[in-house]
Amino acid sequence: MMKSTVHAGFIDARGGQRLQMTVVGLTDSGLTARLSTRGGIVLGLWWERNGARLPLLREAPSDEADARSSGCYPLVPFGNRVKGNRFTFRGKDYVFEPNTPWDPHYLHGEGWQSEWAVLSQSGSEAEIGFSHAGHGTPYAYEARQRFAIHDGCFDMHLHVRNLGPEALPFGLGWHPYFPITSATTLKAPARRFWTEVEGWLPGEAADIPGDLNFATGRGLPYRWVNNGFEGWDGVAEIVWPEHDTRLHLMADQQLRHYFIFISDAGFDPGFQRDYFCFEPMSHLANGHNLPDLGDLTVLEPGEAMSVSLQVRPEAIA
Repeated sequence: MMKSTVHAGFIDARGGQRLQMTVVGLTDSGLTARLSTRGGIVLGLWWERNGARLPLLREAPSDEADARSSGCYPLVPFGNRVKGNRFTFRGKDYVFEPNTPWDPHYLHGEGWQSEWAVLSQSGSEAEIGFSHAGHGTPYAYEARQRFAIHDGCFDMHLHVRNLGPEALPFGLGWHPYFPITSATTLKAPARRFWTEVEGWLPGEAADIPGDLNFATGRGLPYRWVNNGFEGWDGVAEIVWPEHDTRLHLMADQQLRHYFIFISDAGFDPGFQRDYFCFEPMSHLANGHNLPDLGDLTVLEPGEAMSVSLQVRPEAIA
């Protein structure tokens, strides 16, 4: 086993100050991961096989990469958007402020934009954490991520605790970017999907369209996709036939929703169709404004919740 740590600085997009960034390398069982405390991200995950190094997540361009150019980033204290940047909970109104210059919504919480600290580290495991209060959101919380490589698996755990003075609905998830080839297939059975409306917001629940029905393994469509799915059993498979590789994803029982994102040149002029996003989530987008909170978890002051996801590659030839 090997341990590597790199320290560097970066400019915080909100405050303009230079923050300390730490990059941690984990290696075991033929797997190698690189993590960055800038946004609590996974810079890359690789499988050493037959003398080749196969990326299982999109490779970040450098150790200085931010979340949107990473291999995976956390969603905390919830994922996606809230319609109108406002919601009402237990008779009280709450509002958010946008946290990017290109989206009018408060997006994906603060984890992906914050500097995390290394809490512990060994050759094959690391734990990082950060806390947040104020700054455009009613949420005050602490979050931790733990990453571990063992027995040919890459395990991810995400934990959040409500540090605020009142109960609020929380949700967790991850935003991984997976490599896509012309023959890539995805299998991830779900019960329903949500349409998309203006502002990249969810519309209404509907039957799953044919080209997005991943009850059995199928290729990903050549079009814009930005939709949530519910009723997932927590098991998914990505197959790269060109590399004779299958990737198993196994989520815990709280991650029963997922989001699929496939960009296009209209949204990203540089998009080369070299990745797609499959985002396990504990809740529906805009759950704050749904009658049942879209499976968001109400945490009283001091209460916590956790989710986990396991990734395991397998040779298919």
